[in-house]
Amino acid sequence: MDTKFHLAFKVKDIESTIAFYHTVLGSELGRQTEHWVDFNFFGHQLSAHVSDNIPELDYCGIVENLKVPIPHFGCILDNKVFQDIKNRLEDHKVDFIFKPQKRYQNKKGEQQTMFILDFSKNPIEFKTFNKDHDIFK
Repeated sequence: MDTKFHLAFKVKDIESTIAFYHTVLGSELGRQTEHWVDFNFFGHQLSAHVSDNIPELDYCGIVENLKVPIPHFGCILDNKVFQDIKNRLEDHKVDFIFKPQKRYQNKKGEQQTMFILDFSKNPIEFKTFNKDHDIFK
């Protein structure tokens, strides 16, 4: 089954959102108006909607002794794409909430992960697993 997800979320403005998702991450630009813009986010549809009410971050998630922001979204990538995104973020001098690192080393679910904020302060996680069958273990 080839399914796609759609996520609508809040951003502060269209210009900085396009700069982040299209220019920094390389996501294909989709339809847009003055109030929202769509992106092809690794084969999935993101819809960024302008809002004056973007909630404060809540670092209430605890994963391997790290406090992670909840809610957040992201994508599970293959290792090559993960490295490409890491390089793009570094080239554009995007600050990491958590720099690229390994979690669950030598255990089921071993992965590399990194957290960043987009230009509207939405937290995003990118990860890659050593073994795809460990994603849900």
